Amino acid sequence: MAATATEKKLLVAGEWIETGEWVEVASPYSGEVVARVAKAGAGHVRSALDAAEEALTQPMPAHKRAEILGAVADALVRRQDEAAETICAEAGKPLKTARVEASRAVSTFTMAAVEARKLTGETVPMDASQAGEGKLAFTLRRPIGIVGAISPFNFPLNLVAHKLAPALAAGCPVVLKPATATPLSALLLAELMTEAGLPPGWLSVVVGNSSELGDVLVADERVKLITFTGSGPVGWALRERAPRKRVNLELGNATPVIVAADADLDTAAAKLAGNAFSFAGQSCISVQRIYVERPALEPFLERFLPRVEALVVGDPADEATDVGPLIDAANRDRVLEWIEEARSSGAEVLTGGTVENGLVRPTVIADAAPELKVSCDEIFGPVCTINAVDSLDEALALANGTRYGLQAGIFTASLESALRAAQALDFGGVTINEAPTFRADQMPYGGVKDSGNTREGPAWAVREMTEERLVVLELPPA
Repeated sequence: MAATATEKKLLVAGEWIETGEWVEVASPYSGEVVARVAKAGAGHVRSALDAAEEALTQPMPAHKRAEILGAVADALVRRQDEAAETICAEAGKPLKTARVEASRAVSTFTMAAVEARKLTGETVPMDASQAGEGKLAFTLRRPIGIVGAISPFNFPLNLVAHKLAPALAAGCPVVLKPATATPLSALLLAELMTEAGLPPGWLSVVVGNSSELGDVLVADERVKLITFTGSGPVGWALRERAPRKRVNLELGNATPVIVAADADLDTAAAKLAGNAFSFAGQSCISVQRIYVERPALEPFLERFLPRVEALVVGDPADEATDVGPLIDAANRDRVLEWIEEARSSGAEVLTGGTVENGLVRPTVIADAAPELKVSCDEIFGPVCTINAVDSLDEALALANGTRYGLQAGIFTASLESALRAAQALDFGGVTINEAPTFRADQMPYGGVKDSGNTREGPAWAVREMTEERLVVLELPPA
C-alpha cells in the first residue's frame, strides 16, 4: 500500500460511517493503493433509503436548494487542485485533463442552481376549446421522489455531478452508487455538499459490490427513478428489471466523424488527434471512426498522424502527459486483442498498436472492415480507425451503420453538406467543424438506439426528475 493511502468513510443517512470492510482504490498507472473506502452492503442501502424517505417529508424550498448548489460550485472552485488530483489518482486521467473535468463540474452545479430557481410548470389555454371555458389551468413540477444514481469510472467527478446536482435542483434525495474503481471524487462531492448545508438524508454514497447494492435500488419501490451511466448491456438489463420505475440511461457509442473533401484539414486533424485519444479514449464520445472523402485522405493523414505521434504517453500526474493508462489490465488486454483482430483481418496499423511501460500507444488503423470490433463496437481505448469514402452518402451510411447513436460529427466548408448531415445522422447530437467529443454541460446530451433513452444537462435532467401535476380551477362568473 502506498504510504499516502488514506481511509475514507461512507456518507449514509447523514452520518460518515465505517463498516468493518474495505474496498481498495488503486492507481491504474502504478497499481499502488491510493485509498481504502468503507464497503457498503445491502443493509446500508436500505438505511440510506429510509433516510431519503424521511427527507422527503421535509422538502426544501427552491431558493435553499439553489443556495446549496451554488455553495458547492464555489467550494469546487476553491478546491480545484484537490479535485483534479483526486481524479488523476483514482482514474489515471492525465492531470491537465482532470483539471478540465473539475472545472466542468463547477459549471454543472452552477447551471443546476439556475434550474432550481426557475423550476415551474405551464399555463394551459383552457378556452382554446369549448369544454375549457370558464376554467383556469396550470401545471406544477413536483419531485419524482427518491433517485438511485449509478455512475461510471471515466468521469468520476463530473458525471456524478450530472446526477447529484439536477436531482437536488428538482427536490429529490439521492442514493449514489459510484464506480467501485473510482469512488473518491464522489465522496469529495458528498463532503462539499454536506459542508454547504445539505440536510441529512438528502444524499448517501454507498460503495461496494455492484449487483448487491444495485439490486436494492432496483427492487425497492421507494426508488422512483434510476439514473445510470455505463455499459449498454447493464443499463438495458436494469431497465427491464424495473418496468415501473423511470430508468434513464446514458450508454456507449462508436463515435463517427466525417471529413469532407472541402474541409479545413488542419483544423480537422488538430481537433481529431486530441479527441480520439484524450483519457486513453475512455469516453463515450471519444472519436473512434473517421471517414475521409478520398481526395482528402492523404493530405489529412499527413496532418493527422504526426499530431497523434506527438502525443505524450506516460504518468498521468506529469503535466506534460496527454495519454495515460487504461483503467485496468483487463481492458488493456481487450484493446490489444481488438487491434490484433483488425490487423490479422487485413487492416493496416498506421501508428501505435504497441504497449510501452504498460500503456497502449495511440493507435490509428486504416481500412478496417465494418464488421470488425474496432469498427462496430465501442473500443473505450486509445484507438481510432480511418477509412476512405467516395461520397457523402457513403460516409453517412457507414456512420449510421452501428447500433449506437450518441454523438457524431462532420468537418466541411459546405453549409449544404453540414445541414444534410445534421438531418441524416441518426444520433442524439451532431457537431459541425468540431469533434463530436465536445460537450458543454448545459447542453442536452444523450443518445438514441443502443446509446440511451434520456437527455442530460441540468435543464433537461431536472425535468426528467420531476412529474407534472395538473391543477384546474373553476372561475367565478364574470
